[in-house]
Amino acid sequence: MDFGFSAEDREFRDQVRSFIAQEWTAPPEGASAEEADAVVRSYDQRLAAHGWLTMAWPEEYGGRGASHIQQMIYREEASLAGAPMDVQGTGMVGPCVMVHGTEDQKQQFLPPIAKAETVWAQGYSEPGSGSDLASLQTRAVRDGDDFVINGQKIWTSGAHKADWIHVLTRTNPDAPKHRGITYFLADMKTPGIEVRPLIDMAGNHNFNEVYFEDVRVPAHQMLGEENRGWYVATTLLDFERSGVGMGATARKDLNRFGAWAREAIPETIGAPRNRNRYADLNINVEIARWLAYRVTWMQSANLIPNHEASMSKVFGSEVLQDVYRFAVNLMGLGGQRVRDEGAPLGGDMARRYLESVPMTIAAGTSEIQRNIIAERGLGLPRP
Repeated sequence: MDFGFSAEDREFRDQVRSFIAQEWTAPPEGASAEEADAVVRSYDQRLAAHGWLTMAWPEEYGGRGASHIQQMIYREEASLAGAPMDVQGTGMVGPCVMVHGTEDQKQQFLPPIAKAETVWAQGYSEPGSGSDLASLQTRAVRDGDDFVINGQKIWTSGAHKADWIHVLTRTNPDAPKHRGITYFLADMKTPGIEVRPLIDMAGNHNFNEVYFEDVRVPAHQMLGEENRGWYVATTLLDFERSGVGMGATARKDLNRFGAWAREAIPETIGAPRNRNRYADLNINVEIARWLAYRVTWMQSANLIPNHEASMSKVFGSEVLQDVYRFAVNLMGLGGQRVRDEGAPLGGDMARRYLESVPMTIAAGTSEIQRNIIAERGLGLPRP
């Protein structure tokens, strides 16, 4: 296993850093949600014009055919710089359409994604179907040339600003739960789709509930075969999923906190117990980085990471929480201030500690990841 970067990849990293430094400027403090979204969309369009929004896509679909390594390098550098990265369109919908879509679907959906013209949301989780996603109950019933969808999705990131949603539905309620599921691509402007906001404990509006009431979706917007949608959804697992962004974000913010602490609370950070814990966190951040590199290396060698990806995900997400927990605790009472004027480091550590909690839940809980590691990595029996 060789984690060394080629001269070409090192040069590419320099190009990425230069591009992000020139093109990405975070929305100003106090910007409205609409203003912030406009900044992100503008940046995505510049990425698209540069060929980097879909760099790992095949060239015939608007990509550059970049390697897994180069895609990982971009995501790592973007995380270090705090630059946004599209996940739904470029990393989920696009790859699924390439593999399972008809030629008409490819022509309809891929170019707008590659040009940053559409925003996508994911309609997977339901109030009673999270980790056990295959138990989902949102129904789709055939009616002529359409399917009529009724049900509810939850924790739908970005649904309030999405143009389209990719949604899993149950089309055969009598089939075993992993069967009888069908995958649809639905226009968010379709009558009967209602989005209700969910405000998280950090005061952010990222999540939503999405209700489907007699929503008619043309049958030609079915992705893959009827009742085989579960296998379409699992296609996502075969694309880049190293989790390198979590380790990079943890490294960036741990370094930032350390620099602040040496100036503001030198005796506290210098106490033996805290100094040792700070050293441990730096080690763990590096472990998270190398676990993510391992996943990408496996993909570049045409291997399919399974429990290895789960190791990266569970370790990286928990390191994020550990870093922010350590920071807010050492800050004392000031570490609880999120949006107050004069809060240490602008309240970023407290806010990001709150935001890090969902990281051990979303995309498969830590418990699910540990089960995968135990069963598929260690060969342990199911309990």
